[in-house]
Amino acid sequence: MGGPLSVLRILNLCKSDFESNSDFRSRMFSGMTRNFIRSDQRFSFCHRYFVENSTLKPFVRYDSIVRRIWGRADTILFIFGGAAAEFALNKAVDWLYYTGRLPADPIGRLFSTVTYARHIVFSPTEKANAIIDNMRGIHQTLEANRGQSIPDWAYRDVLFMLVHYSIAAHEVLYHRLSHQDRADVFDVFRRVGARMQIKDLPETYEEWLPVYQSHLEYDLEVTHYTHDLFAQYKKHLGPLRFRILREAQHLVVPERVRSLLPSGRAPLLKTLLPFYKMSRHLNLDWWLTSILLPKEYKDKVKGLNRQSSIVNRES
Repeated sequence: MGGPLSVLRILNLCKSDFESNSDFRSRMFSGMTRNFIRSDQRFSFCHRYFVENSTLKPFVRYDSIVRRIWGRADTILFIFGGAAAEFALNKAVDWLYYTGRLPADPIGRLFSTVTYARHIVFSPTEKANAIIDNMRGIHQTLEANRGQSIPDWAYRDVLFMLVHYSIAAHEVLYHRLSHQDRADVFDVFRRVGARMQIKDLPETYEEWLPVYQSHLEYDLEVTHYTHDLFAQYKKHLGPLRFRILREAQHLVVPERVRSLLPSGRAPLLKTLLPFYKMSRHLNLDWWLTSILLPKEYKDKVKGLNRQSSIVNRES
């Protein structure tokens, strides 16, 4: 490399490339790396420095569909909407009521869950693991305070929600995912669960499918918590936004969830979706977040839009 000064100079160039060039990052962390190492000494050196350094290697690959899904405010809002419905039906929802924070601010609490997930998706592995460990510690403290343990199936249910609604939201708003992309979504959240030491997680997307169906059949029911949570959603969103939330939920929830919720159709939002998809090309897609959430949450939503590090390909 030509001595310490040359190495330092190359490292500075690596840092510049890494921070400013999404194609460079994607090449670095994808299977394309081998094609460049022989012909590009600087790239080879950067690859060894960044990828082999465990503190910098990303928890989610830069070319993963998961970064695209969780880097867009619209998909996150639909994930949020679907999870809001399923949380209300989960048999372990009483744990969310224990501190009293969920009924007091259900929108804020669900945003908090989504924010944790996003931090994991966009962090280096070491930092992502620290976030997951912190989440585990928070839950252990809650369990100690209540004198009970959160059942493993309840932890699995939350992971399964993130898998299903990540896939469903993208497919409603963009296009159907390939089998490989679906498997990629599952693998990311399986690794989150493994780090949290959740037992009996399926190993593959194929194994997960019947387990998720079983969860839908046995872990969901309508309770007084269901009615109270939906009343709180309506109170915090207002009647019009609550109606839109229900319609968004109708588009992404599984049939089992839909059958347990109050009957409702999605004529308005379903009719508007083609216009929304066209508006994205004109950078006018901000109106979706404007009609979905109250003013106090709009700044948070703006922060959700994050440019993915995937090589830009049209969805």
